[in-house]
This record gives sequence, C-alpha cells and structure tokens, in this order.
Amino acid sequence: MSYIPPDVISQAKQVDLLTYLQCFEPQELVRFSGNTYTTKTHDSLKISNGKWMWWSRGIGGKSALDYLIKVKDYSFLEAVETIMGRSSVLPTTVISQQQNEPKKLLLPDKSASTDRIYEYLYGRGVDYAIIDKCVREGIIFESLPYHNIVFIGNDNNGEPKYAAYRATNNSRIMGDCTGSDKHYSFRMAKGNADSVHLFESAIDLLSYATLMKLDCKNYESENLLSLAGVYAPRDRIEESKVPVSLEEFLKEKPQITKIILHLDNDKAGRLATKALQAVLSSRYEVIDEPATRGKDFNDFLCFKMGIERTPTRERSYER
Repeated sequence: MSYIPPDVISQAKQVDLLTYLQCFEPQELVRFSGNTYTTKTHDSLKISNGKWMWWSRGIGGKSALDYLIKVKDYSFLEAVETIMGRSSVLPTTVISQQQNEPKKLLLPDKSASTDRIYEYLYGRGVDYAIIDKCVREGIIFESLPYHNIVFIGNDNNGEPKYAAYRATNNSRIMGDCTGSDKHYSFRMAKGNADSVHLFESAIDLLSYATLMKLDCKNYESENLLSLAGVYAPRDRIEESKVPVSLEEFLKEKPQITKIILHLDNDKAGRLATKALQAVLSSRYEVIDEPATRGKDFNDFLCFKMGIERTPTRERSYER
C-alpha cells in the first residue's frame, strides 16, 4: 500500500479547484458570470470564491482534491498524486492564499419567479402569509437552474452566512450550500422571549409557526431556530457537544433561560433530544415537546390540514 506523508496531503488539500483547472484543464473552464465559472462537462457545477458546488448532484467542496474524488471518481491516493505530481508548476502563492482566505458562502442564482417554492411549501401546509414574509425578508428564495428552495441563515449584520437547499419535487436532493457556516442556521428569531424553540429542519420550523398561527398565537414573538439537521451525540451521551447553531444563538440571546426541543419522533431525533437534555439541563430549563402525531411537525401539520404525505423511512444521522 502506498504511503503519503501528512505534509503532502495537507498541501494537496490547499489547492483550490479554479487554480487547478486553470493550470491543467483550461479547456474545461467556462466563465458563467463575474467571478463564477462552470465546466464544459458539467454545466451545473459552479465555481466561485474558492468553493465549488455541483447543483444537480447536491455535492460540493473547496479543493481540487474534493473535485477529483467526488466528481471524477478518483481514489484518494490517485487524487493526491494527480495534484502533487504537478505541484511544481502551480503558482507559488496558491497555498498561502488558501490558508488566509475567509470562509465565503456560495449561493445559487435566484429565479425571478417564486412560484415553485410557494407551491411546495403551501402544499406541505405552511401558511401563505408566513411564506410571503420569508420571501420578502430574503431568508428563502427559489434557485436557478433547478428551482430548489433555499433557506438562508444571516449573521447579526443581516449578511447571509448559511444556506440549505432542497428540491421542490419528489426527489430527495437536499444539502448545505458550499461555504455554509452552521453557526448561523435558518431562524425566525426577532422576539425578545426568554425561550427558544429548536427544530431539526427549516420546514419543521415553518410548520410550527403555522400551527401557532392556527391556534391564534403570535409566532413572531417567539425565537424559532433550526439546527440544520440532527447531530450525532457521543457514545458517552453526557460528553456530547452543543450544536454550534444553538451555541451561537445562546451567546447572542443571553436572556434565554428555557430551551424547548421539537426534534423528530424517530430514533435519531429521540437520541439527540436525550443528549441535549443531558448537556444543557444544568444551565437551562430544557423541555421535550415533539409532535404528538407523525415523525415531525410537518407531518403533524399535514395531518391537521388533511394533507397526505408519503411516510418517511427511519434514518440515522445522514442529514
């Protein structure tokens, strides 16, 4: 078995895709717009700000190493050797530049129309006015060219730092956009409440807001936070880490004293709930409040609205 020294692997990981293609496969590069490029072979693969995203497959990365493995199906060894075997002709500033580059979010282009995302969310029971509010505030939009729905997480300055996408058809395509910072996951949290409601997904969050509105309650006075998917606790559950999105939110909102968990009714969601109760109960009042019917709050909302949903299978921690 071939051995690759750790320092060689480290250098290979620091070579970005745009530089690699400019040097070794310039015929593949096509300027899309501004500083964004695509490739002749895969026109849904976009390269911008040191990141790349293959939108049709829902995968992305930063480095040329990621590209060779995920797109061209190279083995790890082949990918490292391909990059480092040519490293003598790479610009000498590439590695130092990559080390100093700040994390940048790569967003898909916006569609002029929002019909697909309204149809999709409304079809899952989400209140039309809530959808409209999110669109107007720019925290959800419809992307091009595949008309996915994109959920945005902003920092305290209103700058997008996180984005998750999912298909608006029956496919299971979903994921985080390249460069996403999970410290700033999707939220609706302009209230001054001393509690925060925690959800695995943005759609569960929107479903809960709809349920509050149906019960004549003011969801805008509450703090609603998505975790951008459930996380895997440690084997010793009491040693589990607090998800970074929740950790950041609690720093921003020091008045919070109560955390209300609305995680899924499957094995992964229940285990995550147990872990969060174990690591947070010494500092906060932690309440477990899952949906009373169905796997999650969107299931429950659809049941209340008489909307049929295809049952979802049990999952592990892939989200």
